[in-house]
Amino acid sequence: MRTALLQSSGRPGSVAENLKVLDEASARAAAAGAGLLVTSELFLTGYAIGDDIPRLAEPADGDAADAIAETATRHGLAIAYGYPERDGERVFNSAQLISADGTRLANYRKTHLYGCFERDHFTPGERTVVQAELDGLTVGLMICYDVEFPENVRAHALAGTDLLLVPTAQLHPFQFVAESVVPVRAFENQMYIAYVNRVGREGEFEFVGLSTLAAPDGVARTRAGRTEELVVADADPVFLAASREDNPYLTDRRPGLYGSLV
Repeated sequence: MRTALLQSSGRPGSVAENLKVLDEASARAAAAGAGLLVTSELFLTGYAIGDDIPRLAEPADGDAADAIAETATRHGLAIAYGYPERDGERVFNSAQLISADGTRLANYRKTHLYGCFERDHFTPGERTVVQAELDGLTVGLMICYDVEFPENVRAHALAGTDLLLVPTAQLHPFQFVAESVVPVRAFENQMYIAYVNRVGREGEFEFVGLSTLAAPDGVARTRAGRTEELVVADADPVFLAASREDNPYLTDRRPGLYGSLV
């Protein structure tokens, strides 16, 4: 499945402008043959917007979700996007996957919140593995810091995830996560990982870009630079099956030895 990574911080504080950015990127992604477009963490609203987070947060089936479903349908591709999700009095740092026919397939709430900023503004999610079927692949969702916990990604591997989507807001000086950790996670868990970052300065934060689609051989199939960019690469189920045959980490595990980890 051809997958487009939208490395962009959008227009922080403006949902309407970010929907326009997403629409334009969807047109370019579809023209490049992509069946899936993935955005960065909290793309819908912006990340460093402080007390505007609860004001701009929407339910998973809110107006923005409807607008993105219309965009997905019009351009004929699935869209995974990051946004602040309101559920009653609680706000979650979430990512939602919408199919090319406008169906909401999966919604994930970030389980590992990073730093005081996120812990002050969000409630942590409690469900580690969220998946959906898309064009013959089992697609999983995760957000940023979550992928830095090996247990999280291994849980997805054991649940059969083929392509893990990770909207992220990776900060300087931790670019080694994009450069090294994510490809290793893809290799050790035998899956594709689409890691899609914000870029540039936003408030007190500096995002490093370097969005990548890492393959199960540990090699980046595409990698963005340090500016706003749309990059495209394929998640190939045939290559994935062959790689899993050659690298049987999951079948060679000895779970009885690992009880102390949990």
